[in-house]
Amino acid sequence: MRLDELKPAHGSKHRPKIVGRGIGSGHGAQSTRGMKGQRSRSGFGGMAGFEGGQIPLIRRIPKRGFRHTMFQADRAVINVGDLETIFEAKSEITPQVLHAKKLIKKGQQVKVLSNGNLTKALFIKAHAFSASALEKIQKAGGRTEILTR
Repeated sequence: MRLDELKPAHGSKHRPKIVGRGIGSGHGAQSTRGMKGQRSRSGFGGMAGFEGGQIPLIRRIPKRGFRHTMFQADRAVINVGDLETIFEAKSEITPQVLHAKKLIKKGQQVKVLSNGNLTKALFIKAHAFSASALEKIQKAGGRTEILTR
């Protein structure tokens, strides 16, 4: 057997359906769309989620919980390891300073998490701290202040 003798197994390759190329193709005239109606027209893509009149899946599944974006806080997460690399020792870190360094978007609340190591004493003002982040900041000799919105 040689490479030029290799062929796909019989019946495994299918000819692609070619529509709208004349009667000789077998799919000419209406191009397998039928005679008339909404589905035969150009531009018909079907309605998303439509299941032919059956109750759609989105309506069959019960609603659970309550989520409203009006009550959702837009929070940015900063790790103490990132603060270690970016800021000098004994510097004051506020959301305005973080925005100036392009670490957060304007108006975002800041939550400090404990990923990474902290060896510098920093004064951090943020809206929330994780318990382990507070511990790392205090162990390094830093101070924290919780801001209210």
